[in-house]
Amino acid sequence: MTSAFGGFTSSAAVDDNNDDWLHAVGSRLYDKDGNQVWLTGANWFGMNCTENFPHGLWSADADELLSSVADHGINIIRFPISTELLLSWMNGEPYKPVGLTASKDPYYMFNPDFCDENGDTMDSMGIFDVLMKKCKKYGIKALIDIHSPASHNSGHNYNLWYYEPSAADADNMAANSKTGEEITYDMWIESVTWLAEKYKNDDTIIAYDLKNEPHGKRGYNGTTCPTDIAKWDDSEDLNNWAFAATECGNSILDVNPNALILIEGVEQYPKTEKGYTYDTADIWQASADVSPWYGAWWGGNLRGVKDYPIDFGSKSRNSQIVYSPHDYGPSVYNQTWFDKDFTTQTLLDDYWYDTWAYINDQDIAPLLIGEWGGHMDGGKNQKWMELLRDYMIDNHINHTFWCLNPNSGDTGGLLDSSFTVWDDEKYDLFEPSLWQTSKTGKYIGLDHQQPLGVNGTGISVAEYYKSYNDTEGSNLDSDGSVNPLPTEDTTGSQSSDLKGDVNLNGTIEIADVVLLNKHLIKASVLKDQALENADVNDDKKLNVFDSIAIKRILL
Repeated sequence: MTSAFGGFTSSAAVDDNNDDWLHAVGSRLYDKDGNQVWLTGANWFGMNCTENFPHGLWSADADELLSSVADHGINIIRFPISTELLLSWMNGEPYKPVGLTASKDPYYMFNPDFCDENGDTMDSMGIFDVLMKKCKKYGIKALIDIHSPASHNSGHNYNLWYYEPSAADADNMAANSKTGEEITYDMWIESVTWLAEKYKNDDTIIAYDLKNEPHGKRGYNGTTCPTDIAKWDDSEDLNNWAFAATECGNSILDVNPNALILIEGVEQYPKTEKGYTYDTADIWQASADVSPWYGAWWGGNLRGVKDYPIDFGSKSRNSQIVYSPHDYGPSVYNQTWFDKDFTTQTLLDDYWYDTWAYINDQDIAPLLIGEWGGHMDGGKNQKWMELLRDYMIDNHINHTFWCLNPNSGDTGGLLDSSFTVWDDEKYDLFEPSLWQTSKTGKYIGLDHQQPLGVNGTGISVAEYYKSYNDTEGSNLDSDGSVNPLPTEDTTGSQSSDLKGDVNLNGTIEIADVVLLNKHLIKASVLKDQALENADVNDDKKLNVFDSIAIKRILL
């Protein structure tokens, strides 16, 4: 992979403060002062599509739209974008927007900030830079989601993050829509790294979601894994999402070590506890207990973290990892776990816990549900949204709702077709999941200087911890106490020799599982007696099976 970023490397305007970067400790996110924060936002798509800008700016004024988003308590926006569009920026030939309304005409002034001095509409990169400045103006943070290789309104259907010749749809979904040039693995990494470098001194963009919904099914034939599906194992194959995400994440952290790196799951994961791998073919019409595979939503399956956690190579880099599954209800697809009169507990038992919720529960890393949402059907889908919403609130899981856009066929959106009027019923369902103070309901932003919004409904994170945390708190289950980055050696100074007693306090408890899991993802380091106690099965190595053994002792 080359390291060149093309000839067009002008930087965004430098942020005078640059003090809003975040890091993880266990399953929680903290600011520079060690105060816990909560990312609660929504998606706004369009830069992944052929229009080359977030949709709705044909009828909505960007300033009014973003101020309204902030006033409604959304503290972060996930912006889907294509690698193809990023490449056009990186190579100094930014695509033009298609359908955006911008005018400086005094008789029809509309989105004038998207016009050059001569009155012409800016290119797509200029529009993006203006949008980031407007986000900063209203205290909104941005999360960049690499949604698809090509600029394509259905690009999310493509399995991978690069052109793979064996994929039947590669020429349509992973090739430049204008020239037909293949969008390679290296281009994917180089283009998002270029954007991270461009914005490294501007903390408006605080996070990068490396690829939207890696997916693909193993199939029923052959003895080797197909090259056109996303897998999660310990290989260095380009379609191994764990390997690719590690390479891409490290490339971003090389230019901006403060950025959060969001890593989604895949679709299928083999039952490794039974010896199955991605080379194992599926069995036609097999029941769930017979199939060699665990299924999930696209991008939703994070079972691989227990076997092959992402490791960026150091404690400080691993503190930037956020795992980001997607989860949907029966209006998108009627999965088997919706066939019963489901509850939070059945959803956990049948799908959520082993697929992604264990990562939060076992304090391995933070979660951010990158997409959730759906139609207000007054029935099962609405029930699912309420259950997931409440679970995320109760367990402090970060999230971005899908979506602001009304033109999402599977889900609808928070806004109407004009992109100016809110769907009150859907917003009322969503609103309790926004970070807010407990008594006065002030929405809490992630910026330390700029309050969230303009109408007084929002405050900055610094103002919250200065004036509100001690008096009323928030719907974030935290006392706001400082929780610094983990130290290198948190164990090894005591003498308990009890198998499973990882923290050496003389008893076996869930804290031992948490500490072992942190060691496995290199967020902590076990030494001496702690290492011996953690090796519960005495096989002279530490892995997820020791963690399972401690849980069995507890049971």
